[in-house]
Amino acid sequence: MESPRAVWFAVACDLGIGVVKFVAAAITGSSAMLSEGFHSIVDSANGFLLLWGRRASGKPADLDHPFGYGKELYFWSLIVAVLIFAIGGGLSLYEGVHGVLDPVESNDDAWNYGVLAIAAVFEVITVVIAARDFRRSAGRHGYWRGVHTSKDPTLFTVLLDNVAAVLGVLFAFLGIFLGHLFQLPVLDGVGAILVGLTLAAVAVILAIESKGLLIGEGVDRPTREKIRQLAAADPAVERVGGPLTMYFGPSSVLLALEVQFHKGLSAAEVTAAVDRLEKSVRSEYPFIERIFIEAEALSRTSMEAA
Repeated sequence: MESPRAVWFAVACDLGIGVVKFVAAAITGSSAMLSEGFHSIVDSANGFLLLWGRRASGKPADLDHPFGYGKELYFWSLIVAVLIFAIGGGLSLYEGVHGVLDPVESNDDAWNYGVLAIAAVFEVITVVIAARDFRRSAGRHGYWRGVHTSKDPTLFTVLLDNVAAVLGVLFAFLGIFLGHLFQLPVLDGVGAILVGLTLAAVAVILAIESKGLLIGEGVDRPTREKIRQLAAADPAVERVGGPLTMYFGPSSVLLALEVQFHKGLSAAEVTAAVDRLEKSVRSEYPFIERIFIEAEALSRTSMEAA
């Protein structure tokens, strides 16, 4: 996994900006600004959870966890998604509805505009840093496809969360500005509702991706097919079943491969073939750390799955 510089920068920015947003909300009475304060504080807490998950996932394997602790990262990324939805989105929606039902005229919009301008600068910088790190990780894939193919939730969580933060600043600004322009303070509450809906949407995307990794997502279909072809190309192999794979971390994959060797091979020849298969797969896919090869006759079900 890469250095989480984007996470540290986001945590520092969100924590500082969140405090300032709360101060501005207390002075002006803006629902949208209060929602943005909730958003920033939740984001900073989420950053700490992601950093904790990265550290916990790096613990070495032991007798109780023979495949390591890599999935700790996926667990904490799911918790982050829940917090974004429940606290960030929930409190923002509550405050927005309250602002619509009982609108309050803003006392000093200069505070709101100043804080939002500063927040926008830092949020955009954070998005640029996160996008650069994510793009490096995603490789040839686009951003949207990269979110699905990436197996490091730290990178795409920070990216999506900060994109939501930029949109939140925009919605808060529009709510406050349009409410002042048209003398309709209810629009401030509408801005807060839009902030909450944005956070809820991002949380759902993160939860779906984290869930897939947590319950045992494997490598993509082209990679599985390439592994099968590598195994089938060995001169000692007659047929190949599977393969079965599972991510135990962003750079740790387990592979189970059923192989039927040609009849008449000696035990030494089978052992040599197994060694060749492992080296061939690892040279092509270094992130496949554990390989289990079942060297026996294949069942009909296994052949159909292949």
